[in-house]
Amino acid sequence: MSVGIIGQKVGMTQIFDQQEGLAIPVTVIQAGPCTVTQIKSKETDGYSAVQLGYQQVKSKALTKPEQGHLAKAGSPPLRHLKEYRVADSNSFELGQAITAENFSAGQVVDINGNSIGRGFAGYQKRYNFNRGFKTHGSKSYRLPGSVGPGTTPGRVFPGKKMAGRMGGKPVTIRKLKVVRVDTDRNLLLIKGSIPGKSGSLLSIAPSKQVGQS
Repeated sequence: MSVGIIGQKVGMTQIFDQQEGLAIPVTVIQAGPCTVTQIKSKETDGYSAVQLGYQQVKSKALTKPEQGHLAKAGSPPLRHLKEYRVADSNSFELGQAITAENFSAGQVVDINGNSIGRGFAGYQKRYNFNRGFKTHGSKSYRLPGSVGPGTTPGRVFPGKKMAGRMGGKPVTIRKLKVVRVDTDRNLLLIKGSIPGKSGSLLSIAPSKQVGQS
């Protein structure tokens, strides 16, 4: 049953390889448990997918349509909903629990989350631009200089790299390796770093193979 899961970033640590004793930096993720809140099939929707819900909350935290949608699936109030494409949705049932047991050590996954927000940043920090001279009376070693393209068309084109808000955007890191799975506590230990700070929401899905749609 190849399906993704919603979780939260716990933090980073390191574990040691039992064979060679090498230190492996890993990110710990609280993966689920998630509840199947909707099932889509090719016959009714044109594609096969399942919708998962995560993080139970009080009913008043949701809108009336959200409450009705979850009640139809026999699910408790859940804050986060996300849809995952699957090859065959007939193997799922409404209200079914999806846990870390669906993943295994050595599996390759893609992880999506929001990067850490850095606030309003300048050119050097945001885009790694070089600075100007600090000598000979220069007063613009961290300033942008001229940004307009001249008399014609006499304006700054949209999309030009300038100072502005940095980070806080969706980022997907692909082909990360699952090092260890703790099924008792629903924890995934994944090699390397992933987007976001501790406590941020993540989506973990099996990586697509070459040629797979």
